[in-house]
Amino acid sequence: MKIAINNNGRIAFVDMGDVLSVVAQGNYALLQRESGACRLRGAISVIAKTLEPRGFIQISRSVLVNRAWIEEIYPYVPGKYLLRLKTGREFVITRTFKKNLKSLAEIWLGNDTLVGN
Repeated sequence: MKIAINNNGRIAFVDMGDVLSVVAQGNYALLQRESGACRLRGAISVIAKTLEPRGFIQISRSVLVNRAWIEEIYPYVPGKYLLRLKTGREFVITRTFKKNLKSLAEIWLGNDTLVGN
């Protein structure tokens, strides 16, 4: 899936499969790719509603990640986890959003302590 981004009168077509994460920056969001980044005007909450059905998951108030790029999740500090992308970049998963993690896998093996209270 590609989306069109208007950037100063120029329209860029971005393949969402190449987007690693979307990070809020004030009134903008930064779509981060391996090859660079693009700025998109809009609130992260609005962008999240559009991108979540297309394979993105919100892991904090200001960060969405592409499920296809997630490699690993592991404990960080009590109640929080780190999420590592295939590129090595890491993000903190906040307590409020850890409930979203269950949707990452079709089947969870082992115990459910990661998504428990």
